[in-house]
Amino acid sequence: MLHLRLIVPADRTDEVVGLLERTVGTAHLAVLPGVARDPVGDVVLCDVAREAGDELIGALRRLGVDEYGSITVENMDLTLSARADRAEEDAPGEGSDAVLWEELTDATHEESTFSVTYVAFLSVATMLAACGVMLDNAILIVGAMAVGPEFGPLAGISTALVQRAPRLAARSLWALVGGFAAAMVLTAGFAWLMDVFGLFSPSMIEAPRPNTAFIWQPDWMSFVVAFLAGIAGTLSLTSAKSGALIGVAISVTTVPAAANAAVAFSYSDYSQMTGSTQQLLANLGGIVVAGTLTLLVQRALWNAMRRRATGNGGRQVTGHN
Repeated sequence: MLHLRLIVPADRTDEVVGLLERTVGTAHLAVLPGVARDPVGDVVLCDVAREAGDELIGALRRLGVDEYGSITVENMDLTLSARADRAEEDAPGEGSDAVLWEELTDATHEESTFSVTYVAFLSVATMLAACGVMLDNAILIVGAMAVGPEFGPLAGISTALVQRAPRLAARSLWALVGGFAAAMVLTAGFAWLMDVFGLFSPSMIEAPRPNTAFIWQPDWMSFVVAFLAGIAGTLSLTSAKSGALIGVAISVTTVPAAANAAVAFSYSDYSQMTGSTQQLLANLGGIVVAGTLTLLVQRALWNAMRRRATGNGGRQVTGHN
């Protein structure tokens, strides 16, 4: 279930309450007249089944509630109520299959911000990966993959393509390209410093390194793995099962490839640098393609299911609970 808190001007409350009462999947409607101070108005509270949430939020926005008032949505981990159970049964579809597009857009927007923290996480992850590739240590590679925050802007690009949101696309692309550029430059400097202290050496990058050689030797399997990881990551975002992102983080060699490219550049090993860059681009491209296709399929399947369930061409299901 989702919990909605709305601030509505008093002269629009009846219109909003009428919409909530007609929407199948709602429960626990409450109106607190005159309690809102900024903006001035009534507070309307309501719970709604997740599978009915996206359409209801869209209807509220078409009424202009987000412009003359506010819409706040919270995920509810536990609701003990017979009415809530009936609301979930009445709403078409399954909550785990529903995509809250507003929530997804907001989440990817936040995760796609080019900030000091984002660059710091990506740079530290790339430096950890640099240690991993130089020591041929798979454990360090896995740790670096888990630290990297790059899936946020990748998901942002996919969401922007499906939602046709050019600003989000530009923001996500800048975070991705700018973040990796900064991280690779810092990692190249880190490799130089490690060489000065005798912790890195040319012989280390020229060694066979069987445990990590795949990082600069891309093939079609690299794209396949990235594609599957992109599907899993997108599903984890849309179904609110964020735990699956851990598996995505440790399955794609974006950060290690960037690290090896930076280290190889610092030692003028342009063959490894080229291979690592190709690996990086293949993985980034695979994730974006998979994420975009996954969102398109989810939207198409959900719309088809809703049309079958309602029999009204996919319009909002209304009635009385």
